[in-house]
Amino acid sequence: MIKTEKVLHLKSSRGRTVRVVREHYLRERVPCFSSLCQADCEKDGKVLPGDLTHYVVPDAEVVVNYLEVLEFPELQGVVITQTACQALHSKGRRFYNRLRNLLKDPRHDCVLFANEFQEYSYCPREKGESQEKWQTRCVYAAAVWYYDHLAGLMNVVMITEDEEAVSRFSSLNSGVFVIRVQDYLQNFWPELKAAHELYSAITQVLQEKEGEDSQREFSEHLPAEVLEAGIKSGRFIQGTLNVSKHRPQNEAFITNQGLSTKNPDLSSGVLVFGSKSRNRAVHGDMVVVELLPKSEWRGKVTALTERQVDEKSGDESETKAMPTGRVVGILQRNCRDYVVTFPPRDGTQSQSRNSQRILVIPWDRRIPKIRISTQQADALQDHRLVVRIDSWPSTSLYPNGHSVRVLGRAGELETEVQTILMENCIHVPPFSEAQLREMPVNSPENPWTVDPAEAAERRDLRETHLVFSIDPRGCEDVDDTLSVRSLAGGKLLELGVHIADVTHFVSEGSLTDLEARSRATTYYLADRRHDMLPAVLSADLCSLLGGVDRYAMSVLWELDAQSLAVTKVWFGRTLIRSSYQLHYELAQALLNGKEAEVPELARLDPEERDTKLTELTEALEKLTHIARHLRAQRDRGGALELEGVEVRAQLDEEKNITALVPRQPLEVHETVAECMIYANHWVACKIQEVFPYQALLRRHPPPRQELFSQLVDTAQARGFAMDTRTNKALADSLDRAVDPQDPLVNRLLRMMATQAMSQAVYFSTGAQPEDQFYHYGLALDRYTHFTSPIRRYADMVVHRLLTAALQVEQGAEPAKTPAGNKDVEELAEHINNKNRAAQRAQNLSIGLFQCLFFKERDPEIDPHCVADGIIYAIRDNGVLVFIPEYGVKGPVYMRNKEGRVVSAGPDGTCEWQTGSVRRYTDHIITTSGSGSATFRLFDHITVRISVLSTNCHADTLNLEVIGNKPHHSAAPQLASSQGRSQLVQEVVRLAEEAQEKAVQRPKLPREEREFQQSKAPNLYSILEEIRELALMDLETASRVCATTA
Repeated sequence: MIKTEKVLHLKSSRGRTVRVVREHYLRERVPCFSSLCQADCEKDGKVLPGDLTHYVVPDAEVVVNYLEVLEFPELQGVVITQTACQALHSKGRRFYNRLRNLLKDPRHDCVLFANEFQEYSYCPREKGESQEKWQTRCVYAAAVWYYDHLAGLMNVVMITEDEEAVSRFSSLNSGVFVIRVQDYLQNFWPELKAAHELYSAITQVLQEKEGEDSQREFSEHLPAEVLEAGIKSGRFIQGTLNVSKHRPQNEAFITNQGLSTKNPDLSSGVLVFGSKSRNRAVHGDMVVVELLPKSEWRGKVTALTERQVDEKSGDESETKAMPTGRVVGILQRNCRDYVVTFPPRDGTQSQSRNSQRILVIPWDRRIPKIRISTQQADALQDHRLVVRIDSWPSTSLYPNGHSVRVLGRAGELETEVQTILMENCIHVPPFSEAQLREMPVNSPENPWTVDPAEAAERRDLRETHLVFSIDPRGCEDVDDTLSVRSLAGGKLLELGVHIADVTHFVSEGSLTDLEARSRATTYYLADRRHDMLPAVLSADLCSLLGGVDRYAMSVLWELDAQSLAVTKVWFGRTLIRSSYQLHYELAQALLNGKEAEVPELARLDPEERDTKLTELTEALEKLTHIARHLRAQRDRGGALELEGVEVRAQLDEEKNITALVPRQPLEVHETVAECMIYANHWVACKIQEVFPYQALLRRHPPPRQELFSQLVDTAQARGFAMDTRTNKALADSLDRAVDPQDPLVNRLLRMMATQAMSQAVYFSTGAQPEDQFYHYGLALDRYTHFTSPIRRYADMVVHRLLTAALQVEQGAEPAKTPAGNKDVEELAEHINNKNRAAQRAQNLSIGLFQCLFFKERDPEIDPHCVADGIIYAIRDNGVLVFIPEYGVKGPVYMRNKEGRVVSAGPDGTCEWQTGSVRRYTDHIITTSGSGSATFRLFDHITVRISVLSTNCHADTLNLEVIGNKPHHSAAPQLASSQGRSQLVQEVVRLAEEAQEKAVQRPKLPREEREFQQSKAPNLYSILEEIRELALMDLETASRVCATTA
């Protein structure tokens, strides 16, 4: 080891340059991480393969500016030098973390070489040498060292953008080639068109980095040290910028959980009004805000918005003035990919198009227009593409960005689905060959069988327990099964919950595990499903199908037969064979004593069939008895029964959708749910007991009381009192709020209660005090997710924790030490983000297909476009309406943008006339020459549904009142089922037409096929398990969350 000195010139907080001398130690042995190494270097972690034609070493400038190109998995054998890594760190921690994640990802063949600690590759900086030239020399020295260290067995290519470096170094060593990035891509990767296009786009942005405008449009952001000091002193406020979906030009809000505790005035956040006050911040950025004087505070606009509102317009009423501020700095950009659309060619952009600089329009209305450079402006008209924002100088009205790839033509189904995925940062490519090679084989030629050694270590329940599953009809991924039996001559009951043992097949740290961790959940869209795990596991070996041996993780309780008190509980790995694969309707029919055919019993003789059917029915009855007791226990603790729209797919024998119908509530639904909740609760207690500071649990914080205001006011208008102080009080109030004349009233109130809930989230037990572990919605002190490891990565983590906990209890060391509190908390945050993205994508997908259903219909004559709606909220210029038939919600305007109002005739028919609107707490009155019309909360009205189409954004449904009386269809009892059936049949028709066109046209390029995983529209069955919030206030939609397990 050689000691030397490294001289750094750093800037102090006051802006002075400080010379810092640090000791620097050089070593002869620094790992190269190559499989060709003959010097016995350490090879911990990733190792570069030896069967490549070359290794590539990017210059520091290339890593800083073209990291996105290096992220292509096709580029193999990439060596990132320590010099380049440190150069990227100076650009920002976010970019540095991105590189770190790339280096840690085993799916990418790239390694980090500590060249500045290697004795023979270290280059001290020469006097007068610029930092850029020194960095280039260091990287070249590292490339030469690599070639020499590997004894010439592997050629090394250094890529750079420095022409001088190419001419200087290219001929110095025969095995080390120095070329420009563009030449490298053209010579080595000519077929990688996406990389070429991305390189060109980034290069254009770098060349045009200097703003064309000299006039300052925005104020400069304050220095980081000033922002930090201001936050500490309380002068500035730190938080996330949330731009309003409905008034993106004007309204944005700063949210921070700690604001209300520090200052009660800030409990509702801080309003940032207008783009100038936003000061180049984009939705999702972490910003610093300075409060304006109270005389300049404003309120939120309370009217429904059907157009873009100019910042100077002041004709709309506002709520009470709230704290208002302006952005003075940005701490962290919410950098992600944005989907944009090329606008149609018109005169306003002709000059820009000649210079190939285009203002593209983001699909998300909350994002400002983005200026990009392209050579394909004409070809990309009316296309959607993915862009990234590079910079936003204070001299520009719009941010600058570059294109990444083209998604397709706007309006095409596949393009719109890919847009939804991209906008929610969901990346689900097909599973790679390397991942599939990790999977066990199960084929007719080589069927999978139970390993005798593994079976010997498990508790075998195949001959002792009657195990069965109850799932939606047509379910393929059976996560859970149940069992119940009598013990000790009937004095005890044994309840068993058996969950697929996914972690037996997916080793921690494997490629499959890393992919599952990255996805975090299975994504369910309206016409497809993107699985978290490969199909050989999710639909076969991990699915607890009937009549086959499967590995499971089980929880078995021994209960007193009379009191149902727990006397003993056992956790462990088991071997099971499910005897019956029941669906909900069949199980309920058996419980009700109805004649029902169980497929597994169809071939037995009558006597044996009756015996087994009696045995199965008795087991279902015992299970229902236990579940009722468990539910009553939680009800006494204050468990909430909330409301959502639950739908399921009706499939034919070939698993094609024939209808999408609302799920009928059955007692067996609650029976299964209670057993799963019980298992999740007990597993949470076990892992938290053994690992008190690193267990992954799920908590549901109590909602803020002010969020219940709409529920309380709406219920009061109907004569119901809502006590929201505790979950028990709220549950009792909801139970009492029943209108015998209209069952939808209670349903709407429960939807509003759901809307007011805070979000249930995963967390590490070491990151929260114990009094924060409580699950408000379920009324449980400990809770986690254990019962669905096929589709949730959190459950896989919990399975591993439970296995480790059982090993610790037995006095053995866990096979792998569980992650620490910090790592678990980071993982929990990742899963929470992915779950929110999955929820948003699913809702957007359903909205897309709802629009597709109505888009081709004439709303003036088609009876499907007329439906009954119920008013659930009052606004200044209209009402919010819920349509049960289609699960649609949205605004209905009582005054349009021309100033005309809705007028109702004697027969209830509505039309537009000149007049005025007056809003009250529980109703709204329109006055015109024909008289006045009153619309009250919970009134049923007749609405017409049409589609508002726009080329640059998602289509939306338009609701218009055409009658102030309820709409009665020809067959009201079938309206809901029939409407959804028509909707889905229309979707299937469109999908079939798209497939026919796909056969006729050339094969889609890789960019347009990237997200497709399962194209056939036959996977709606999962909607049986998903609760879609069917009602949300437009002003608080961002707070909507799932609160059930």
